Amino acid sequence: MQVTNSTTTSSSSSTSSASGVAALQKELKDLSQELKDLATNSSLSAQAKEQETQLIQAEIAAVQAQIEALQNAQQQAQLNKAMQAANSSAKAQGNTKSKSSAKSNLVDVFA
Repeated sequence: MQVTNSTTTSSSSSTSSASGVAALQKELKDLSQELKDLATNSSLSAQAKEQETQLIQAEIAAVQAQIEALQNAQQQAQLNKAMQAANSSAKAQGNTKSKSSAKSNLVDVFA
C-alpha cells in the first residue's frame, strides 16, 4: 500500500484512511497469528524457523509503519481542515470589523 501526502480533507478520504487502517490492523493480526503458528511448527529446522521469524517480523514492522503513516495523514488532514476553518472565520470577522470601523469614523458635523 502506498501512502501519499494529501491536503484533501473530504469525508470520503477520511473514511478511506480509516478503512485502510482497519485493513492494515487485520493484516497485522494475521501476521501475528502466523508468527505464533511458526513457533509451534515442528516440521521446520531451527534455521528455517529463524529466517521465517525474521521475515514475518519485518513484515509486521512494515505494516506498523504504514498504519502510523496513515494515522499521521489523518491527523494532518484534520489539522488542515481546522486551520482552513479558523482562517475562514478570521476573514469573516475581519470583514465585519472593517465595515463597522468605517462607520465609526464618520462624524456628524452640525453648524
